[in-house]
Amino acid sequence: MFRGSVYQVNLQSRFGGGEVYTRFFSLTLRDLGYRVVLFVSRKADFWTALLPAGVELVRVDGPADILQRLPQERSLILTQTALDAATAQQVAQRHVLCGFVHMPLYERNPPGLSHYHLLLPVSRHVLDSIGSHGYQNVYAEPLYAVAAPLHTAPGETLVARSEYDWDRRKLRDRLLGLAEPWWRKRRPLRAFRKRPGITLGIVSRLTPIKQFPLMFGILAPILARYPQVNLDIFGSGGYASVCDLRASLAPARKQVRFWGHQPNVAAVYPQLDYVLSGLPEKEALGLNLIEAQYCGTPVLAVHAPPFTETVIEAQTGFFFADPRQDGGESFARLLQRLVAGAPRSDPRRATAHLQRFSVAAYRARVAQLLAAVAQMQDGLACANPGTQPKLPPKEGEPND
Repeated sequence: MFRGSVYQVNLQSRFGGGEVYTRFFSLTLRDLGYRVVLFVSRKADFWTALLPAGVELVRVDGPADILQRLPQERSLILTQTALDAATAQQVAQRHVLCGFVHMPLYERNPPGLSHYHLLLPVSRHVLDSIGSHGYQNVYAEPLYAVAAPLHTAPGETLVARSEYDWDRRKLRDRLLGLAEPWWRKRRPLRAFRKRPGITLGIVSRLTPIKQFPLMFGILAPILARYPQVNLDIFGSGGYASVCDLRASLAPARKQVRFWGHQPNVAAVYPQLDYVLSGLPEKEALGLNLIEAQYCGTPVLAVHAPPFTETVIEAQTGFFFADPRQDGGESFARLLQRLVAGAPRSDPRRATAHLQRFSVAAYRARVAQLLAAVAQMQDGLACANPGTQPKLPPKEGEPND
């Protein structure tokens, strides 16, 4: 017996951290006894394999399609990608509209957010950024995430894959994307083997919000001074993003290898000595750093939010100062410590820290959120007495 229906929206056409988050949120809703309906873009081809059983998938062409396919009765609509202002206003007039904010509002402020009944931050860093824009419709506690990589076969052999996400809307990308299988067939298949020395890893989509080219424009010359330190990059990105990253790494190019997107990240983390963050201010949470700690791999992160929420100095990794502030001197000192044999911690020993990102803790936070939304239902009903919102009942209430 379902407790109620939750309609989700995620219109991303490419796979990333927000889609992993949508999977775990859907799984949690299902486990709590709710019917889950997810609206996704027709251009996204990964949902069937990604979603847990029982989630009803509705493929749409865009926001207008969603408006036509939502139920007539007032329901809970929860977005993982923000709706545009016009669509958000229409949905909020008919339904209870809540939305996750997966990125801090740094140099961005989607206009549709002002129409939401409740904004849901995934970290304290995001919560603070929402408040700095004057929004009052904000859930007061971060939801965080689940530290559980999608696959759990750490012994799998890793092979090189494409580091490019081709944008088929661009002629250049279409042509290069068509040519890539041809020239890749003429290269020998590369299997990952850890090289002697210390291996730093990036396990992430190579997107602009990570700011890797900016970071390595400062850090690559420092990395080059330590030839016993290697950098292996597991992830893919747009053509321009990858080219910019390669250019920024040129001073240390002999120490760098690209491996492309790997579907089984649980096989990646244990083969790395440390996982490296990007720059902080555009990051919402750093799910890759949480996953690395869960798998027993410590991290190296810029000493700033959101990483200060998810990393414990000397227990689950090490911090270094933002290289834009000190020219990379703190990072250089850290590399010197690692090369000199600084003890490598096992993050799995920080049990209380990792518990915050467990399935049980996330389930409790989601249940608390739904109880708060159910309380919000009463206020909306008073403001609109003619239309009683149809929301999931509070914990302990009987099902319909």
